[in-house]
Amino acid sequence: MTLPKRERPRLHKITEEMKAWSAALQAEVLTWPGVATRGMFGFVSFYRRGAIFAALPRTRTMEPPDSIAFRLEAPSGRLREQLQQDSRILAVNVSPSRWLTYRMTSAQDLTRALYWLSVAYESAGAVRGKGSKKGTAKWAAPKSRPRKRKGN
Repeated sequence: MTLPKRERPRLHKITEEMKAWSAALQAEVLTWPGVATRGMFGFVSFYRRGAIFAALPRTRTMEPPDSIAFRLEAPSGRLREQLQQDSRILAVNVSPSRWLTYRMTSAQDLTRALYWLSVAYESAGAVRGKGSKKGTAKWAAPKSRPRKRKGN
């Protein structure tokens, strides 16, 4: 018996505007302590303590176009409420850990995008890998180590 293939998410070409926004966000996130990056399918992925917490477009963007992606680990009720109230967030039915996207339409969205990236960063800091205590993350760090930013 063969299982049905999971449909791949559609990737869009990145706009010049989104390239600039993504570069600005990346420059800020790289100043945060303990952040490492890796290239991944046209994105730059961000890790903290070996846990991925965000992906910014480099050559491709997810659905919806001109969006960034971030991961939250078991958000609180208050945080779930904020996610549901933010009209630019896609996939607000947050299970224990879930990827979400934030759609950007103007440079004014950079501040809110940084807020969501910081929430994801904090969430990744609370994640523990294999051998962790009950109630923490069920997944471990990637097998290959992310590259550290020069100067760290």
